[in-house]
Amino acid sequence: MQTSNTCNWPGNDPLMIAYHDTEWGAPLHDDQKLFEFMILDAFQAGLSWKTILHRREGFRAAFDNFDAEKIALYDEERIQQLMQDSRIIRNQLKIRSTVTNAQAFLKVQKEFGTFDKYIWQFTGGTTIYNYMTDLKQIPAKSAESDAMSKDLIKRGFKFVGSTICYAFMQAAGMVNDHMIHCNKHPRSNK
Repeated sequence: MQTSNTCNWPGNDPLMIAYHDTEWGAPLHDDQKLFEFMILDAFQAGLSWKTILHRREGFRAAFDNFDAEKIALYDEERIQQLMQDSRIIRNQLKIRSTVTNAQAFLKVQKEFGTFDKYIWQFTGGTTIYNYMTDLKQIPAKSAESDAMSKDLIKRGFKFVGSTICYAFMQAAGMVNDHMIHCNKHPRSNK
């Protein structure tokens, strides 16, 4: 299923391959999708991306398709319902942080016009391309993810440490960490 001209981290998992081929590292500028990745990356903390990806549809259903306006209004009853929802990772701190992050997200949108405009400032509005030949070379964080994390925390976001921010940057295409031999890296097309 997978060829030698792609990254090897998706393995033979069809969902992981589709995510690699269509989303990871592709520049993303849709606010709702950016919010989705922010929430999913927070839930990933301490877990594998494969675990989260395989529950993504459950997360979408449980969290109103990542509608920040709806999530920002979740009350204690809704939080307790989510704690019983087997389609998602039932971590109370992460569920509560999703509500907090939705509220902070809406404030950023109001201040900057879009979350996209705010978040892409950390890479100067362009994708950072890394040129790696081995997965071991991919960093866990960067100066940009450090700055993003610090600013998000200042704005009231939770579960936005530098490592989570770096994973978010990869998902949103702010960083392209495809291996140089991968057909999703611009160098491979030369």
